[in-house]
Amino acid sequence: MSDLKAMYRTILGDPFPETLQLTLGEETLSLRKRLWSIDGERRGLRYGENPDQPAALYAVEDGGLNAAGVPLTTRVPGLLSAMTEAELLQSGKHPGKINLTDVDNGINILQYLHAKPAAVILKHTNPCGAAWSDEGLRTALTRAYAADRIAAFGGAVVVNRPLTEDCAQFLVASYFEIVAAPEYTPAALEVLATKKNLRVLRLPGLAHLEELLTAPFLDIKSLTDGGLIIQTSFQNRIRSTEDFLPAEATQDGVTVMARRPTPKEAEDLLFAWAVEAGVTSNSVIFARDGATVAIGTGEQDRVGCVDLTIYKAFTKYADGLAREETGRSIYDLRRAAKTDAGLARALEDIEARTRAARGGLPGSVLVSDGFFPFRDGVDLAIEHGVTAIAQPGGSLRDAEVIAAVNEATPQVAMVFTGQRSFKH
Repeated sequence: MSDLKAMYRTILGDPFPETLQLTLGEETLSLRKRLWSIDGERRGLRYGENPDQPAALYAVEDGGLNAAGVPLTTRVPGLLSAMTEAELLQSGKHPGKINLTDVDNGINILQYLHAKPAAVILKHTNPCGAAWSDEGLRTALTRAYAADRIAAFGGAVVVNRPLTEDCAQFLVASYFEIVAAPEYTPAALEVLATKKNLRVLRLPGLAHLEELLTAPFLDIKSLTDGGLIIQTSFQNRIRSTEDFLPAEATQDGVTVMARRPTPKEAEDLLFAWAVEAGVTSNSVIFARDGATVAIGTGEQDRVGCVDLTIYKAFTKYADGLAREETGRSIYDLRRAAKTDAGLARALEDIEARTRAARGGLPGSVLVSDGFFPFRDGVDLAIEHGVTAIAQPGGSLRDAEVIAAVNEATPQVAMVFTGQRSFKH
């Protein structure tokens, strides 16, 4: 191919039919392909996960489904599949499959954070950073971005409150692919319009995400041989801090119980467990003051996930100092420091302060999407200053894991969620 960049600009033909029907037993769901009028043409999705994969978006038109008598959610107004030209405020290069699935996982996370202004920034369907705040959306957005500025580059931003001019000014100072909000002020739209390739979605349903909590939806996984696995979607049972279960276990006739979290710790655990619903497993999240500190995704072993997430926290902390004090990313600073003595001294100082601050982890809480099969991951988190942990419980070694938090000085809190939060 003479021009490799051309493949990203090429819009493929759409071979998929206008209508789609899904029959489950005696019930049928009728769907229609979603098309938009863009630049005088009728267009669907730009392409799939890669430019050489055609893709289509279908929206429910009629019908309904249930599983064992439980009605499944098939239509929630004002979200992605219902989006028309009126909601596609700025099409940029117009959305592709990855743009919409990133936004959709932002919706999945924010449904559990509807009580406060909240923001989540995503890449490849995993959150880079997330935050909620009583101080307003700008604070939440700023803190979500600060959690992982590097990963947020080219990401999707999803918020649950109207986007104002100050939020828009913050967004255009960096590079994002797509932003979704329930509404925008006119001044905010003027600011966002300066980024011509930015996709801007108005999704009114983002202001009413609590409606998603009433029923699961039908989750369909396609297999390589064309087969399907269907399941009902994950539903978070932890909707308030009161829903956490005491961490207790009995081994050899001895019952052990962990310290309960303080109200502040419990609030951070509630927030982090909500974000956990959108993270690929195995995963852990460190959070503090209503914002993620570091997110570990998709690892094969749990202690390894904790270890890598701690490494990420150190890197992001050092990057924050490097950006603020030298105007460079930590990676650029390390490269430049090889030939510049002044920058080498600055790098040494930044890395020393990062180690002293333990990557900003002291005072944070930790959630894990699965139980800890051994105490090693818990010991590692405690070593870096975690004060409270939430995990499903149910391991054969729960008593040993609880012993780890009880032996810590000061004692670390632990609660069980009573459910696993795997996502594949």
